Amino acid sequence: MSVAPLRIVAAMSGGVDSAVAAARAVDAGHDVTGVHLALSRNPRSYRSGARGCCSIEDAGDARRAADALGIPFYVWDMSQEFADHVVDDFIAEYTAGRTPNPCLRCNEKIKFAAVLDRAVALGFDAVATGHYAQLRTADDGTIEMHRAIDHGKDQSYVLGVLTQDQLARSLFPLGDTTKDVVRAEAAARGIQVAQKPDSHDICFIPDGDNAGWLGEKIGPRPGTIVDEDGAVLREHDGAYAFTIGQRRGLRLGVPADDGLPRFVLDIEPVSGTVTVGSREALAVDALDCVKPLWCGAPPEGVLDCTVQLRAHGDEHRARVSVTGDLVRVDLIDPASGIAPGQACVIYAGTRVVGSATISATTRVAVS
Repeated sequence: MSVAPLRIVAAMSGGVDSAVAAARAVDAGHDVTGVHLALSRNPRSYRSGARGCCSIEDAGDARRAADALGIPFYVWDMSQEFADHVVDDFIAEYTAGRTPNPCLRCNEKIKFAAVLDRAVALGFDAVATGHYAQLRTADDGTIEMHRAIDHGKDQSYVLGVLTQDQLARSLFPLGDTTKDVVRAEAAARGIQVAQKPDSHDICFIPDGDNAGWLGEKIGPRPGTIVDEDGAVLREHDGAYAFTIGQRRGLRLGVPADDGLPRFVLDIEPVSGTVTVGSREALAVDALDCVKPLWCGAPPEGVLDCTVQLRAHGDEHRARVSVTGDLVRVDLIDPASGIAPGQACVIYAGTRVVGSATISATTRVAVS
């Protein structure tokens, strides 16, 4: 059955995925306008060299891709929204001893909220992006989001913050495609970014030094690193430089009694105390989560499902129960190195049920 043409905003980051997604929307007969998001008033302050999605080079690449497709192209200034909802949130979360995912926040607050709201206000029907995920219409008309067929590129985790209304106005043209096919298609279309490297780092941290960047924004907040018995191992300049599960960069000097590596187990932001211990002590089997966002109807009763706890992380079998805005996750398969602030995305098979923010974890009892 043919689909009526839509007026589409194609969010074009300057990478190969968004360029091919826009091209496929054109091929489907939609009226497509390319839009690049200016996320900084000073783009040179963000990552350059084709490593992020916000640099001057990326804006130029997006414009050239739009020209190759013969579609209108605009740059939308989202710098204030990005600073308010993504950058400031990132700083606040680390200050509070949590570990946020800025890509989820950007999808939630910018790409599928601020951008979608502006697009609808301008008379557009939907936003198309180069994310790897699939949308399907259920028998009852609900729009379901499923994992991409290319599990190595699947991005449904960072899209788990989307609501039913947002999914109904979204297009993910690459969900049924592998990355090698996308690159070959871009080359065949004469799109110059066909072999452009994927972006991996946080776009608003210019040199990839998260701890150094946070230190400049937050300033010194001295504290101590202690072992599980409370013995002080050394002082530090800020707990924000550490994340739960971290092994490298602890600079403890004195080895553990058993000679094995130590990992960050806990971060207390008020006192600045960072507790380290063994790898085994990182294992957790239960999560308390808040701020749920459901892709459809919230689950009722106890849901036997799987959860993913970090981007491109493993799936863990779990039982999930929801009480209002509180979500309890009992992990059948324990997880390691899970930090408050991370997202717990819930799956029923390949379908994304929704997500919630981890507020607390329960460690596996040591017998």
